[in-house]
Amino acid sequence: MGLALMVLIWLITLISTYFFVAKTWWLPVGASAATGFIDRQFTITFILMGIIFLAAQLGLGYIVWRYRQTPTAPPVLYSHGNTRLEIIWTALTAVLFIGLNLMGKPVWASERFDPAEAGAVQVEATGMQFAWYFRYPGADGTYAKTKVSLMDPSAGGEAAVGLDTSDPASKDDVVTGTMYLPVNREVDLSLRSVDVIHDLFVPSLRFKQDAVPGLNIHMHFKPTAIGEYEIACAELCGLGHYKMHGMVHVVSQEDFDKWLAAREAEKQ
Repeated sequence: MGLALMVLIWLITLISTYFFVAKTWWLPVGASAATGFIDRQFTITFILMGIIFLAAQLGLGYIVWRYRQTPTAPPVLYSHGNTRLEIIWTALTAVLFIGLNLMGKPVWASERFDPAEAGAVQVEATGMQFAWYFRYPGADGTYAKTKVSLMDPSAGGEAAVGLDTSDPASKDDVVTGTMYLPVNREVDLSLRSVDVIHDLFVPSLRFKQDAVPGLNIHMHFKPTAIGEYEIACAELCGLGHYKMHGMVHVVSQEDFDKWLAAREAEKQ
């Protein structure tokens, strides 16, 4: 029985490891400026954790087999632990996790705390149960005021985000359920939530950030490849969570300008 259990543990370990080594379970092809760094960070993390995982599981399988119960097995000896080994293991774990955190800090922090490049495209993303809405400030570069009392999610569009149409800045604000972005241009994203915590997750753009009620969270990133990329909500936000998805269309600067001009013209 001990041998069978050891073989089972080793098979599960080696088969699951194969899928990661072969990148069967991996991130989609990246399409943002941060892709190279983030993917390297993932690779290093998986290699280090994979070594520890393999050593632990293969060791577990061996121990299950080596110390299995047999008619000639000696009496069981109970151990209350080894303080020195526990201190060493805890210290090594702390060094590993703190080291990985410090490696990832530059890109993570720069996208959230450094100012966006001059001329970045401004986009406001608003999450609500159960949809994403995206607002562009238009030619004047100024977002109009919004009011909670004007919000009507069932109406969609401007009404969903509570756009105050009495504000002169609202004349060219564009609200849409699909995000359009120009390629190779920085995006200055303002992230909001109306009701509960949501999470804007675009795997291909290596973008993931919570939207928290009461906070206006700024991030910036740069898409580098034209295409259509799926948006998911990565935070369980209610019974309709499964419906909270959308698309990012990364297009040429010319096509983006045409799209934005057409949306502004519809408001006239």
